[in-house]
Amino acid sequence: MPDDDKSSQRAIQSIEVGSRLLLALADAPGPLALKDLAARAGLSASRAHPYLVSYSRVGLVEQQAGGGHYHLGPAALRIGLACLQQLDPLRAAEPVLQELAEQTGHAVALAVWGNFGPTVVRLVEARQPLHIALRVGSVMSIFETATGRAFAAALPRERLVGPVAGALRGLAPRRSAAERDAELERITAEVRLHGCSRAAGRPIPGVNAFSAAAFDHEGNAVLVLTLLDHQERLDADWDSPAAQAVREGAARITARLGGRAQALPA
Repeated sequence: MPDDDKSSQRAIQSIEVGSRLLLALADAPGPLALKDLAARAGLSASRAHPYLVSYSRVGLVEQQAGGGHYHLGPAALRIGLACLQQLDPLRAAEPVLQELAEQTGHAVALAVWGNFGPTVVRLVEARQPLHIALRVGSVMSIFETATGRAFAAALPRERLVGPVAGALRGLAPRRSAAERDAELERITAEVRLHGCSRAAGRPIPGVNAFSAAAFDHEGNAVLVLTLLDHQERLDADWDSPAAQAVREGAARITARLGGRAQALPA
């Protein structure tokens, strides 16, 4: 929601303050003492305690017997499970997709891993004409496109075998499994180093692209976000605004999916 819309709506400050305690518990590795929990939420212990009493009464928080440490309760679990059941990754990614398209002016695409590999499921055109044969339903090359390389770096190797073998046969029939594995290792190392993948002037001459994967709550790469445009409008440098935008966009989608960026497979 735009900031001006947020500021114009009536809010209850005490709920916002108390929510900091719940979020602190959600991010904690284990139960927390009152003092530590309050500090993580930016509150004094005396101010935090009444909130915890109320949350305990409705089951959002529980206090361990004896030690007195706090952890999330069964009501918090119910809310979390309900959210996961209702969660649609594409719907969660849509606000980020639209915002990136509006702010950058570049074309923005979302892809999922389909039966034949990376498949575009959502596309917002660039502000200025970008005459390329990319549309919803397009299957992207694993090795030649930024989208494909982002998936190649983030997915378990066993999920890549079929599409990767097909891609290699199309590129060079004599390539071996060892060459395939070496290429995947190179791609993974590059994405680990830069936090995204890149296509500079290939496979589409004159078009650059950056891609990054978004992860769900189980650490699975469920979507890849891609920015692409003509090379004169999209700098191919790893530290360019487009590269930073796609990294931040993928991180935001990951957060909306309840996940955290995972270490890439070895």
